[in-house]
Amino acid sequence: MPMKYGEIVQGEFLERPNRFIAHVKIDGVKTVVHVKNTGRCRELLQPGVKVFLEKSKNPERKTPFDLVTVEKVTPRGKILVNMDSQAPNKVAAEWIRSNRERFPEITFLKPEYTFGNSRFDFYIEYRGAGKTKAQKAQLHKMFLEVKGVTLEYDGSASFPDAPTERGVKHLRELARILGTRTPADDGTPYECGVLFLVQMKGCHRFGPDEKIHPEFAGALRDARDAGVEIFVVDCKVTPKTVTADKPVKLIL
Repeated sequence: MPMKYGEIVQGEFLERPNRFIAHVKIDGVKTVVHVKNTGRCRELLQPGVKVFLEKSKNPERKTPFDLVTVEKVTPRGKILVNMDSQAPNKVAAEWIRSNRERFPEITFLKPEYTFGNSRFDFYIEYRGAGKTKAQKAQLHKMFLEVKGVTLEYDGSASFPDAPTERGVKHLRELARILGTRTPADDGTPYECGVLFLVQMKGCHRFGPDEKIHPEFAGALRDARDAGVEIFVVDCKVTPKTVTADKPVKLIL
């Protein structure tokens, strides 16, 4: 099931005075809108590009629209990139529920779960994994962190688009949990994963951006080596919907 927006209008991006707002021409009128992503997004928000905005349900709000999606022109053609930083967790929740191969029988799913000094995007309990009856009856417990990916060049997606100390902290905490073999109170060993949601179609590979934040790239490799499971999934994007779709090759 896709994540759906409310009323969507089309506009033309003009400029971004700061990380919170943008000036967009809607039906010929210059309008101040809220940008639902405080990242740089310079490769997306170019003057003149087509953008899609969700109309606020609050008539008293100073910015009546949220900028959520951009039409990016590439050598391979035009692609829609969802740049709403709140979308990945909503899309991820549906991906978890529908991914019966990885999570056959979910018994508990909680977003924004605090553990130790970190708060992870999801905590999942599930059964049904394995081949034997005993294996399928075993309870599994996983912490899952979610990262939205909007940076793309020539069909290759990467993360982050700006240094992220928070991202490094979460990767190191996931690796620490596995490295110390920290169990749950009932003795169940924790599993850990990170999901990179590529908020567009058309990317054939994904990897960390070494130039933007080499520390994050190193932390991701360390996490992989510690046993953290890395998922990379692209998304079908329309002006009104976002849906997790197909796996993308990880280059690490």
